[in-house]
Amino acid sequence: MSNWVDMLRSHYNWCLGDRIAQYNQQYIQGEYCEIRAKSEACPLTCFVSKKGATGSPWKNTKTDKEGKPKNPRRSPGDIQITALPELKQARPWYGGIDSTVLQQNVKRLDIAYQNFFDGRGFPKFKNRSNFTSFTYSMGVKVQGSKIYLPKLGWMRFHNSRPIPNGFTIKAATVRQRQDGWFLSIRIEDKTVPDYRAKPLAEVKKVIGCDLGITKLVHLSDRHQIDNPKFSTNKKTRHILKIRQKSVSRKAKGSNQRKKAVKKLGRLHKRIADKRQAYQWKVANQIVSRNVDGIALEDLNVSGMMKRCRVKTDNQGRFLPNGQSRKKSLNRAISDAGWSDLILKIEYLAAFALACRRHQQGKVVIKVN
Repeated sequence: MSNWVDMLRSHYNWCLGDRIAQYNQQYIQGEYCEIRAKSEACPLTCFVSKKGATGSPWKNTKTDKEGKPKNPRRSPGDIQITALPELKQARPWYGGIDSTVLQQNVKRLDIAYQNFFDGRGFPKFKNRSNFTSFTYSMGVKVQGSKIYLPKLGWMRFHNSRPIPNGFTIKAATVRQRQDGWFLSIRIEDKTVPDYRAKPLAEVKKVIGCDLGITKLVHLSDRHQIDNPKFSTNKKTRHILKIRQKSVSRKAKGSNQRKKAVKKLGRLHKRIADKRQAYQWKVANQIVSRNVDGIALEDLNVSGMMKRCRVKTDNQGRFLPNGQSRKKSLNRAISDAGWSDLILKIEYLAAFALACRRHQQGKVVIKVN
């Protein structure tokens, strides 16, 4: 599976580079000509590489395999998915990877571009540290403590939560972490009704939550929930400092540095797991209270953690702007994990998992 991750990362980067090259070529050639045929662009603006991400955007037919009408224009993702058989012929080692995994790899790039069009950052080339997973869209089977993954076969795994009767497997994501491989399965049962929150007219009792750093949550009923400060307490910061120094003192590319990096990664994972478990516990405590609604702060956490604006004098020299003091505040906000805690509260409130006697979920109100 490690080889799969490396090959899929290379395929992702190649697809991204292909799209960037084709878009640059399109920009250099100028705007599209108004006279255009449905099968191909006019010669003045056609692409040199017809097999690229945007080289041949039109299909020869207007119907799919079932005879249903279909838009003949293809997206860059559709063109790259269609070119996967040619990829396997040119690089036979990609034939050992399941076809649905390669297709989901291209769709992963489509999602990155869609996020960019929605106002987020431009897609980046992946390195080994930020590309550690792949997804199956079909063919996954589970029997007790064994799971079947296409092209990988049957293997044993720890089934932490059995699949309920009537649910079907829609997708499975395999992810590599510091202490092994993990599998998350998405299931679906169309017969299960949707959970709905109570209408606002029926909300009678509401509890307010104020998120903080010294105390993680201040409730309106005068209860306070402690903040353990998993990564910013004195002991953990001392251990992190030792592990990080151990990594920096090893030669780059050496086996000793790889061992030190893994040791540091296991420590970060242990801290993250503790934080996640504690946040689920806190969210359960809040949602399980006998209330109809929960009021939360509508926090812009990313904006609160931004760097201070640069200050200069009349001669252009930099002036103190308080960033050195704000660095500790940013570290404390990141350690508290306010955004993750809010998501967990919304999840439990929507499905009313903490209060099983309620047939409907609870209303979550965000206040500015």
